[in-house]
Formats: sequence, C-alpha cells, structure tokens
Amino acid sequence: MIRSPLSRRAVLRGAGVCLGLPWLEAMTPPATSRLPRNPVRLAALYMPNGVNTKEWWPEAPGRDFALTPSLEPLRDVRDQVVVLSNLWNANSKGGDGHYVKEAAILTCTTIKKTPGADLANGISLDQLAARKSGQHTPLPSLELGVTPVAIGVDAVVGYTRVYGSHIAWSSETTPLAREINPASVYERLYRASTGALGNSAKLDKLLLDRVLGDAKRLRANVGAADKLRVDEYLSVMRSLEERVEKSGSAARREWKPRMPIDRKGAPTDRPNDHAEHVRLMLDMIATAFQSDTTRVSTFMFGNAVSNVSFRWLEGVSAGHHDVSHHQNEADKLRQYHLINRWHVAQFAYLMKRLRDMKEGDSTVLDNSMILFASALNDGNKHDPHKLPLLLGGRGGGRIDSGQHLVYSPDSPLANLYVSMLDAFGAPVERFGDSTGPLAGLLRGDA
Repeated sequence: MIRSPLSRRAVLRGAGVCLGLPWLEAMTPPATSRLPRNPVRLAALYMPNGVNTKEWWPEAPGRDFALTPSLEPLRDVRDQVVVLSNLWNANSKGGDGHYVKEAAILTCTTIKKTPGADLANGISLDQLAARKSGQHTPLPSLELGVTPVAIGVDAVVGYTRVYGSHIAWSSETTPLAREINPASVYERLYRASTGALGNSAKLDKLLLDRVLGDAKRLRANVGAADKLRVDEYLSVMRSLEERVEKSGSAARREWKPRMPIDRKGAPTDRPNDHAEHVRLMLDMIATAFQSDTTRVSTFMFGNAVSNVSFRWLEGVSAGHHDVSHHQNEADKLRQYHLINRWHVAQFAYLMKRLRDMKEGDSTVLDNSMILFASALNDGNKHDPHKLPLLLGGRGGGRIDSGQHLVYSPDSPLANLYVSMLDAFGAPVERFGDSTGPLAGLLRGDA
C-alpha cells in the first residue's frame, strides 16, 4: 500500500502547538514522486556530412548491443547513451543535398528556397526548451560554433548559405547568431555569473544599435547582390537584439550561480587548431551548465558542406566533405570513418566533463540531455533516412539510457523531440510531423 507523505505543517496544525518537529520517514515522499532538485539541461551537437554507415550502426537492439568502431569512444559512458535507429525528418526529403536537411535538423520542417533575406524555417527544439527555462537563467540559450557564418548563394542549388550556418531558430524567420570565439563566450558567462550582464546590456544595446544603423545605411548604397548579403546579416542580428533586450530582466537579476566562474580561467581567443577550438567550445557548454548560466545550448562542429581539413588526424589526408563523397572507395570510406569517430570522441569528452561535475548525489550529466546528430545518413548519397543519432545523459532521471532503440523504418525524428521536451519540462502536444512520444525512451512510459 502506497501512503501519502506526512506533512510537517499538518502535524503542527493537528497538535495545535508551534513546536519544531524532528525529521520523520513519513515526511519523505516516495522516490517516484520526488521533484527534481537540480535543473535539467539540453544541448544539441551537430556534425555535418553524415557517416560511414558500415561502421556506425550496432547490430543488436536493446541493452546488449556492441559498440561499433565509430561508436567505440563511448565505452566509458555507454550506460549513459541511447543509440537511436531508423528516425528521419520527412520534411527534409526534397530540395538540395545539404541545406534543406541540415537547416531543419532541429526544426523538422521544410525550409523556403531563397537566395536572400526572405528566410523561412521553423522554431527549433532548443528554442522551445529555452522559452521554458530562459526565464530562470541570465542567458536563455547559448549558440556556439567554430566556423564563421557563410554568406552568399550556393549557385549549384540556389539556396542562401545562411541556412547551412544555423541550426537554432527562435522563429520561422530568425536564425540565432553563433559565437565562435571561446574567450568571448567565457567573458559572457563570467559577466552573467557576477550579475554584470544586466548592467552591461545597455552598453551592448547602444553598440548593437550603432552596428545595425551602419548596416542599414550601407544597404542603401550597394547593388542588388550586396543588398541580399546585408539582408542576411540583418536577419541574424535580429536575434542578438532580442537577447540583449532580455538580458537585463528583473527575474534574471535575482538569479544566483550554482558554481562561481573564475575570470582567470578564461581560454585563449586564438585556438591553435580545429581540435583545440572544438574542445574549448565544449568546455564552454560544460561551464554554462554547471554554473546554471543557461540550460540550453547548441554547437555546430561545422557548417553544412563543411570541408574542414582533417589532415592533422592520423590516417586522414583530405577534407571532411571530400571524403564524405566516397563513391564506395575503400580508402575514402576508411578516412570518413576516422572523422566520424573523432566527432563521437568529442561528444564523449563533453559527457565525461559533465559526469565529473557533482550535484548532490547526482551529476550534471545525470541532469542533462546531450543530442549528437547529423542531418544525413550517407553523405555520398545525401540520404536523409536512418539518421545517425545519439542521446547522452539521463535528463534528470527521465531518460532510460544505456540501450540501442530500433524503430520501424522512417519513424519521425520529431517524436524524439516530443519526448526530450517532455523530459525537459516543456511538453508539447505536437512538433513538426510528430505522431507522439518516442516509445521506450522515457522511464515510466508505456
């Protein structure tokens, strides 16, 4: 028989006296009904160009799956990972090889084909979560990358490259600007943790107003092609303007960090190489989550069609996009796998960082959901079916981790996002083409 917990207030009122009572077992609610003591965090890490499918997918479903060569870096955090098979974003099946799929990886919609400023996508998973948690933290969300925004039109397919530079969208027409300088990110987190963010928001807004004014004046004096580039810039800057205006709110001024941030710990603003740059940005996510400066973040390892050179990686002699078009050549497939494996190792690095951050009898990783995703299956085919997806962390105890979940072919990716938003505490009835929560992912679901 399950008993209701005994309230201290009820005991005092029943006794008719005002005496402090000792703690009693009857005052402790059952474990299944306890409210989470720590905030839940959500991050999405995006890897461009798909995977070498022959080295990615485990054969066995359930908890007894063996890690494949590409997933082997997860061995130390295997019990905190869910491997997901047979999900796809049906709304990205048309259009070009990259932009339609990659811009919509977190929105599950169909982007508008345009060479210029009239962008149209959808609200992304992370921003729906940020609407819920952003009122409790200095920064509603943190958008990070390592590569500058690409501008202009990809003449081969007729899409603006801005689509390939953003996965976080606060509205159907507004991609969120990414930060790529780790020192600037750390400074922003430090200012937030010391309460200086709200005080500096006025100065930030003055500076932003000046930049936007200069851009608008420039637009009036350039040709049609440059007008499109300025319009692209302005569409991204709108998101910065919105966040600056919100940063000084009274609710956030009352916030206190869960862990102080030491200004002396600021990283370099000139990383030595791509690998160090990536690690520094992942460290920024870890710092933000541990301090509770934000509970939502996205990170892009590269833009769509990224051809970052991986010659520094042993066994690789080419760029990422080049080897993804492997044409079934054995050596390119081998290099493709090594690049995939390196990305998975970075995902594992972040998970370990969060696992080592204690929060009472749990860890920051226990209270997080870290999505690792590519918008393509096989980069050679630009295949959007059976997307390579990993989910790390336990989402505050809601995620049933340590398993390989295999669904019927072409199950909606959006169902995963419905479940993640539920675990985050921001439930939605529908997202994109969702048909319901993802079976088997959340504890306690039928």
